Amino acid sequence: MTTEILLHDSADQLVEQVAGTLLDTLAAQQASGRAPQLCMTGGRVANRIYARVAELAPDHALDWSNLDLWWGDERFVPTDDPDRNVGQALATLAGRLQLSPSRIHSMPAADGPADLDAAARTYADDLGTTVFDICLLGMGPDGHVASLFPYHPSSEPTSRSVIPVRNSPKPPPERLSLTLPVLNASTEVWLLVTGADKAEAVARAHRGEDIPAAKVHGTARTRWFLDAEAAADL
Repeated sequence: MTTEILLHDSADQLVEQVAGTLLDTLAAQQASGRAPQLCMTGGRVANRIYARVAELAPDHALDWSNLDLWWGDERFVPTDDPDRNVGQALATLAGRLQLSPSRIHSMPAADGPADLDAAARTYADDLGTTVFDICLLGMGPDGHVASLFPYHPSSEPTSRSVIPVRNSPKPPPERLSLTLPVLNASTEVWLLVTGADKAEAVARAHRGEDIPAAKVHGTARTRWFLDAEAAADL
């Protein structure tokens, strides 16, 4: 397993680089005869990347109908709530790309038939033994990834693949999250981090401190995409 730190002068440059690299990597996986499994993340920089992907996609070889989309975490709010990660991503992608509805694996919403615990079980059943080819993750200023928060029950060791998260330090209080065993089974993990408010957590993660961002990695490769501000304390 290799770890790469990819530095960019600005967030704009990072968005451009990640969007192009993501399209090229997924297309290469399809060319090898597989349907790639992509785990999505939420957040400002991720949504900017998805917007750029949507702009580049019409001129690219990637077949979006032969690609499974998953989510690393989700806010447990109603389906039409603008805070839903899946809603934000699909609002950008679905209108411009030929996505296959059966390959969009969104986490259950709060207005569905399941409560939070049952929703976690439902998504775990859907996930099964899926291994992500690429898992995209953001990181918070506290070093959280997905909805695994430091010094919080969500980051305690578990054998479960999907957990309900209550009393989240970041609103909304109820969430669903994949766990470290699932994230760390990914072939590649890409951490997408911008902004000066993340610099301390980036440095802490690379020192191996006890925060979730320090514990996540891919089985083949871990790539940290950083802008200059996020990398300032390295």
